[in-house]
Amino acid sequence: MKFIIGKKLNMSQVWNEKGDVSPVTIVEATPNVVTQIKNKETDGYSAVQVGAGARREKNVSKAVRGHTKKFGVFAHLREFRTDAPALAVGDTVSVSNFVAGDTVRVSSVSKGKGFQGVVKRHGFKGGPRSHGQKHSEREAGSVGGGLRNRVPKGMRMPGRMGADLITVKNLSVVAVDAENNLLFIKGAVPGRRGTVVEIQG
Repeated sequence: MKFIIGKKLNMSQVWNEKGDVSPVTIVEATPNVVTQIKNKETDGYSAVQVGAGARREKNVSKAVRGHTKKFGVFAHLREFRTDAPALAVGDTVSVSNFVAGDTVRVSSVSKGKGFQGVVKRHGFKGGPRSHGQKHSEREAGSVGGGLRNRVPKGMRMPGRMGADLITVKNLSVVAVDAENNLLFIKGAVPGRRGTVVEIQG
């Protein structure tokens, strides 16, 4: 199993030998350090914990500092579930583990869009523009109705939109730049520039 933590940079285009163009998201993934190996006997599940990025020591709790004191202070710690990791604490994981053509699963936090109405948040079409309607083009419409005297659970209504953990499956790696720690992933990756991205192959 291949995995790494990276940072979304921007989108671009990559041409292959045939002249075909692919839209790609460029992810910078500096070498990750394995900080802990979890197993079923002691932790109840198998996983590899890796750290990436740098952070000032005063901005990290004493518990985290003690946990990673052998390797320094990391900006991000993430776990990847795997049954039989061929890694040890202190090993590094880099983009050179990936090759062009790999199929990966990408997880990151999407852009926050603030408080939105039902048309933008859920795709409602709004009310009719005729028959005496005046200001109800984008209103939600009835939310109670019938014999109920309450709003049922799960009713789609206005609210905060975005800033959710989104996982996109079956993306492909178009190219790998090991010298500059860059991965070129075909398609769009959730989040803004600078978002932390978890990549699993």
